[in-house]
Amino acid sequence: MSIQVNNLTKYYGQQKAIDDLTFELQPGEIVGFLGPNGAGKSTTMKILTGYLSASSGSARVAGHDLGKDAQLAKSKIGYLPEHNPLYLDLYIKEFLQFSGKLYGLDKHQLQLRIQQVMDDCGLTAEQGKKIGQLSKGYRQRVGLAQALLHDPQVLILDEPTTGLDPNQILEIRDLIRQAGKQKTILFSTHIMQEVEALCDRVLLINKGRLVVDTTLENLRASGQSLENVFASLTRTTP
Repeated sequence: MSIQVNNLTKYYGQQKAIDDLTFELQPGEIVGFLGPNGAGKSTTMKILTGYLSASSGSARVAGHDLGKDAQLAKSKIGYLPEHNPLYLDLYIKEFLQFSGKLYGLDKHQLQLRIQQVMDDCGLTAEQGKKIGQLSKGYRQRVGLAQALLHDPQVLILDEPTTGLDPNQILEIRDLIRQAGKQKTILFSTHIMQEVEALCDRVLLINKGRLVVDTTLENLRASGQSLENVFASLTRTTP
């Protein structure tokens, strides 16, 4: 399994953000992670990337337990958080060099990977600019390039197209689709069309609980739309 989550629970004080969450992702899947605001999506992703610890339960990435072998698990993950953290005064290549050193890439490998991810993310023509000079769409490309730099097995993307214009959304979707040919991807979004366009499968959580885990093919075969399922479950789940 690329990702295994078993009975994961997270409290913030007395508030239960995640409630006994269990799911698995197979290698090569692109899975949409859906739910209303406050459902627990970002908390789950932060636990999967090692930014937070769980109150109980376990999570494994690429076979490595985040509670017992966090450093090795993290090395298999590329992460783009909802608020893309970038050093705006750095040039694109400088930022990727800095990130690559944090990943522990050697000098030769780093130069090869920087060129590869800049080409893959459409950044080569912009490499002479500082990040602060880029549009939001290109900043998201830089964030994706950073997440891909160490060639991880798993990509975790938290609302990667938020705030982008329609053309930028299509460009980022294409980058995700291309990355998904070789990697397992879990990404959250509020855009149903994005899930329809990219995903093999959808996980829907509400109030920290998993309420739907199905393939889009099964959903279509049942005659239901993703929008209606989302709306009905988030209205009725206690």
